[in-house]
Amino acid sequence: MEQTGFTHLHLHTEYSMLDGAIRIKDLIPRLKEMGMTSCAITDHGVMHGTVAFYKAMKAEGLHPVIGCEVYVAPTSRADKDPSPNKRDYHHMILLARNNEGLRNLNRLCTAGFTEGFYKKPRIDNELLERWHDGLICLSACLAGKIPSLIMEGKMEEAYKTARYYDELFGRGYFYLEIQSNTINSQAIVNSALVKMSRDTGIPLVATNDCHYLRKEDAEAHDILLCMQTGAKLDDKSRMRMETNDFYVKSETEMRRFFNDIPEAIENTALIASMCDAQYDFDTIHLPKYGVPEGFADNREYLAHLTQEGLASKVYGRGIDDSDGTYKKRVEYELSVINKMGYTDYYLIVWDFINYARKNDIPVGPGRGSGAGSLVAFCLGITNIDPIRYSLVFERFLNIERVSMPDFDIDFCVDRRGEVMDYVTAKYGRDKVCQVLAFDTLAARQCIKDVAKVMGIPLSEADALAKMIPEGVGVTLSKALQVNTELKRKYDTEMQTRKLIDYCLKLEGLPRHTTKLGSPDHRHRPDVHQG
Repeated sequence: MEQTGFTHLHLHTEYSMLDGAIRIKDLIPRLKEMGMTSCAITDHGVMHGTVAFYKAMKAEGLHPVIGCEVYVAPTSRADKDPSPNKRDYHHMILLARNNEGLRNLNRLCTAGFTEGFYKKPRIDNELLERWHDGLICLSACLAGKIPSLIMEGKMEEAYKTARYYDELFGRGYFYLEIQSNTINSQAIVNSALVKMSRDTGIPLVATNDCHYLRKEDAEAHDILLCMQTGAKLDDKSRMRMETNDFYVKSETEMRRFFNDIPEAIENTALIASMCDAQYDFDTIHLPKYGVPEGFADNREYLAHLTQEGLASKVYGRGIDDSDGTYKKRVEYELSVINKMGYTDYYLIVWDFINYARKNDIPVGPGRGSGAGSLVAFCLGITNIDPIRYSLVFERFLNIERVSMPDFDIDFCVDRRGEVMDYVTAKYGRDKVCQVLAFDTLAARQCIKDVAKVMGIPLSEADALAKMIPEGVGVTLSKALQVNTELKRKYDTEMQTRKLIDYCLKLEGLPRHTTKLGSPDHRHRPDVHQG
């Protein structure tokens, strides 16, 4: 896909939690306003926001570049030496050129958590050598390995590292990253990288390491960093951005900064044009259920189990089906299930619920639209007869609305792990995962967190927080409209106005992750799924 003009290839969205303050929904109109046709997402160590980013970009006719700023262990990912002054990781930008690159990027991010986690999800050169196909690599910010070596005066090692990655990824797929900020050490690194490029032929690329959308958002982002590190604004020794350059700059600003290195700007468009990884939202990716001997296929086995359930749960209980209501409903549902490719899904759900019941693990009766399925009732997935209660199957599954079905099943919180272990052992570790959820900065919590950073006494913060009405969907903006006392304090007290203004920019950002369904976040309005 041909791209022209400048493209941001180093950008942190809200999913670089407590570090990135760029909301995807706000980024897209800003890109269009500046006339940009493409952009990358490169959150720290994770790919939480890539699907939302991809969909939002595509919906507006923009070209998404899927990437990640990974953490690379200085030696081996297995090395977890807590020695003082020992660096635990370096940064590296990886961008997916194609779907193989996207798969490899997912593999690397997963391995960072499952194999190399130490303070951060880390990978190493061994994993990069295994899964580098389809990826473009940028040498990253000042925390990258090559910039770090330059700042340490280890130029020979910096050159050696650059040549290693150039050979690993292939010429044209590894770039030396120069950045447009006014940090003194960045100027030193930029100069050294320009010379390195001339000496080695490794191309340059210009980035800006975007952490917030507009220049005026720098102060709010500083608050976010304080939340991350547990520091207060007036702490002189805390971590902070040295300049307010880390916003989504225009092409004009980028070209002005690198006016003597135009090729670094042009290479952003070149890289964007090489990156065409695409998500497939249409193919159903389900494990296959192993059908027992004596059955031709999974359809026949599902029909067999359904008829057994129909005999015991309906006919065996004396329910009158002389008009064939149950029989016809089962035949209809099975035809839809099979036609839409969800035969294995029903069998798999039946399988682990059956395992739980056989092992005396309490299972709920079933919730949501899945209760409208008579086949699910016959299988014991739900305990609700949809015919008796006039429940509609089409709310759960219908051919005209192609979407994955979703049975809402509750397991005993103390023994649900046994069910997950069973599923993992039977279907494979690579086929099972838990859904991540995000605790967000809801209005009340945001007031308390920002007040703490600003050094406002807890009693004052609590008093302000209690002025925000409770309930789902209540925002600070709405609270200012309905609570006259809060609005009065906002209008007349400088400290309160400053606090709320910060909160208005940060409210709703993801705060930390949790597992969907875990007891610590059920029924909370500030949790959303990703």
